[in-house]
Amino acid sequence: MKKIVLLLVVAFSIQMNAQTSPELLKHFESYYAQMKAQGDVQGIINAMTHLNIMEPSQPRLDTLAYIYMSEGKYSQALNTLGIVKMSTDSDIALEVKAISLKAVKRPKLAIDHFSEMFKRDPNPMIAYELAELNMQTNVLDEAQKYIDFGLANAEDGMKKAFYETQNPYEVPLKSAFMYLNALSTYTKDKKTNIDPAVDILDATLKTAPNFNLVQLTKTELLRQKQVLQAAEAKK
Repeated sequence: MKKIVLLLVVAFSIQMNAQTSPELLKHFESYYAQMKAQGDVQGIINAMTHLNIMEPSQPRLDTLAYIYMSEGKYSQALNTLGIVKMSTDSDIALEVKAISLKAVKRPKLAIDHFSEMFKRDPNPMIAYELAELNMQTNVLDEAQKYIDFGLANAEDGMKKAFYETQNPYEVPLKSAFMYLNALSTYTKDKKTNIDPAVDILDATLKTAPNFNLVQLTKTELLRQKQVLQAAEAKK
């Protein structure tokens, strides 16, 4: 595929003066259609990049960035669209910026874009992202706001995937919010809120017995409780 792309670039350079812009545009539109039919993602990216150079289009640019994001090329996606939130951003552009900024560990900037997404479409999936990111940045009151929203609005059938095990798994989205609620409860007072947090984790396991991350967190909190009790006993 790389050799084919190289040949196309060389041919493009040689024939540039001989071909008209409409002919070149038609050529790369056909190339794009063929790459799409073959499922060749890199070919699609190459074709769309040429088309954007020849005939700039914001929807096409948004789509190109979305493809980069879908392929895990978050830096390329951000380089394509930038990181600044703009009032003219399409829903696709907002999603690309939000997810990509989260992936490259820029949580504060990601929150800005997810917040705009939530304004446009207040739904539990976006609320989960905002709750998690606000906890990461230690803005607990804001995190709790989205946790409460999620607990109240997560519907049956909504799922959240987790990847800390070798085999990824899904749990009900409401269970995921319960887990965040336990973490939030514990973080607010790490000495006195261990038991309340564990109670929430126990309730979470009843709704999602396969929730491995909950069991790991519960084990760690109980270990911390033992450490605190041992320290108190020595006084």
